[in-house]
Amino acid sequence: MSILAILLHIDTATEKAGVCISQDEKVLAIETNDAQKNHASFVQPAIQALLNNTGIVRSQIDAISVTAGPGSYTGLRVGMATAKGLAYALNKPLILKNTLEVMAYAAIQDSLVVGQINANMLFCPMIDARRMEVFTGLYDARLQIVTPPYALILEPDSFDSYLIDNNITFSGNGHCKYKEIIQNKKVIFTDVKHDVNHLSILAFNAYLHKQFADIAYSEPFYLKEFFTAK
Repeated sequence: MSILAILLHIDTATEKAGVCISQDEKVLAIETNDAQKNHASFVQPAIQALLNNTGIVRSQIDAISVTAGPGSYTGLRVGMATAKGLAYALNKPLILKNTLEVMAYAAIQDSLVVGQINANMLFCPMIDARRMEVFTGLYDARLQIVTPPYALILEPDSFDSYLIDNNITFSGNGHCKYKEIIQNKKVIFTDVKHDVNHLSILAFNAYLHKQFADIAYSEPFYLKEFFTAK
């Protein structure tokens, strides 16, 4: 069976950073970093470590993917600058994936494993944006957008209209704030976290469908002007 693509993936959008190299849907090597303040110094050495460990040279990479946001202001700039620089230098396609979509995909996969999913289930990833605000969006079980990404100040009734006909699974580092103010039997909270493995699956699908970004005009998707970790 022929290899369809060798992809390099970069995720520095949230508290855990990761880079990996995949061959089609299989991850060949991965490097991670849990110290958010060190994401900038982590990325380039981690990419070189991946190349050393796999024996892959940069010219063999068919495309570069990156989580474009929302997330940490600094983290997004680091990831985007690295991905754009490599894509430009290697003359390879650039794939951008929304951080919330990757988070929702991780929650969907976890729900499938534990058997906690149905046709009326929605998935709501949340990124902490300080105080009672989060970056969020709603996705169905097929990862189709129900509500596009937006910034939300949480209130107990924030999702009441969706909870009439649906269960909602909340995930991400912002979901704990909502857990403190909502009581509803149709709500599920999960601590599952996304990582660069989830990005690699979505990016490979984007590669197959030639969903490439314009390198010159690609920018981080901040949602708001400025956000950093606490």
